[in-house]
Amino acid sequence: MIQPVNISMDVLNLTTLAPMLVAVVGALFILVIDLFKSNLDKSLYVMISILFLFVDLIAVYESSLTFMQNGTVIGLFDVMQIDGLAIVSQFIIVIASMLFIPLAMTSKRFHEYSYPEYFALFLFMIAGFQFMVATDNLILIFVGLETASLSLYTMIAMHNRAKSFEAAVKYFTMGALAAGFYSFGAMVFYAITGSVEINQIAAVLDANSYKNLGYVFVAVAFLLASFAFKLSLVPFHTWAPDVYEGSSAALAGYMSIVPKIAAFIVTMRLFEFLVHSDIVWLKAILYAFVIITMTISNLWALVQSDVKRMLAYSSISHAGFAMAAVLIGTTEANTALLLYWVMFTFTNLGSFSMLWISRQKNLLPGQSSDHSYEKFAGMIKTAPIPAVIMGLFMLTLAGVPPFALFWGKLYMINAAVISGYTFLAFIMAINSAIAGYYYLKLIVYMFMKEPVDSRYEKVYTKNLSLTLKTVIGFAAVGTIFAVFAINPLLNLIGGFVYNSGF
Repeated sequence: MIQPVNISMDVLNLTTLAPMLVAVVGALFILVIDLFKSNLDKSLYVMISILFLFVDLIAVYESSLTFMQNGTVIGLFDVMQIDGLAIVSQFIIVIASMLFIPLAMTSKRFHEYSYPEYFALFLFMIAGFQFMVATDNLILIFVGLETASLSLYTMIAMHNRAKSFEAAVKYFTMGALAAGFYSFGAMVFYAITGSVEINQIAAVLDANSYKNLGYVFVAVAFLLASFAFKLSLVPFHTWAPDVYEGSSAALAGYMSIVPKIAAFIVTMRLFEFLVHSDIVWLKAILYAFVIITMTISNLWALVQSDVKRMLAYSSISHAGFAMAAVLIGTTEANTALLLYWVMFTFTNLGSFSMLWISRQKNLLPGQSSDHSYEKFAGMIKTAPIPAVIMGLFMLTLAGVPPFALFWGKLYMINAAVISGYTFLAFIMAINSAIAGYYYLKLIVYMFMKEPVDSRYEKVYTKNLSLTLKTVIGFAAVGTIFAVFAINPLLNLIGGFVYNSGF
């Protein structure tokens, strides 16, 4: 006779699920409202989304208090793992989402915002990313990854332009391939260790002195290819510029931040124990990924004539720069990565949102693209305040001192030097200098050239809604404030990372 199993609520520890459940409940709530009363104004769905995101943020904050008191919290049969990495990354995910979603009120032209399903998909996507960062279980990581990815594919397609459909299909196709790579790599790890939990995999491999090194190589190759796609590392980056171009400007900025921080956290959990095991070939592969991604994407960004594609390639370069932390594998490097991404969140989302000011439904005669450099020529005369704010974002992304990303880059380079990666630090510094050229190029167009077409002035005026001004203002204030909060942020993030054992 089968005896009943008594499960203690302490074992389940359902509080570890609170942030994700808030987002899921919010998504279901929106769908239920639409079921009973359709065709409601989109502002209602925006407010509901912001409300649930705010509650989500509170739940993450409560998790951080528990972590500071008790250390890493395990729940749901040891599947959930709330540590410092999970908390900091969830703060980035939720805050970036709270900045993004109000942009749905800035334009009636983009019809995807009139569908309640768009906002439900958005909240499901956030829950997926939160599951990814708050576990070391390969199965739950996959569930979170696919939940977020499938939602994102649909959101891109809902933009309903020819390039949007193309972008969604490309992203879906490459995403399906990456999912297959991930599944195969995880299967190999399970076959040689008997576990799908990263900590247990690390313990078994260490106990066996990595005697199955050939199988480890196969697993790592497939998993690294999968996450190289998610992080748009060269040569798995080919989808990124086209997908960013086919998405709305704000969604492109969001995609350059939130999916990547989730992928970075999983990559840190998955590969750093292998880096610490002094597996030479893995270090060599990561070294190549970092240097090639930084350098090649910078060179491509130099020759772009469209600002949106330039920002897309620059985002790839930033991902390569941040990937150096996984290679270095120290607490200082991981702290620098998270500090870097906090600053990058405000600046890059603000930069892409600024492109909404110059967006057009139909191109003017002779206009090659919607965001060409020529369109920004003389912007200081036609739209002085947006020009100044965009200049602030460009100087920050370029890492010009004393702006925020300069300190993020400085700490990352310092972590490389301390760990003996002197050549890597040199390449990182060179690439930062190269990146300065194409960021400053846009500033030259805005401040030192004459306007090309007087009709652009009407575009700037027409698109500057109150909501857009508010979101861009928050991003600009966050970018400026970060300069004065470097040390507190560094100490706070460093404490979370150190107490997580990374």
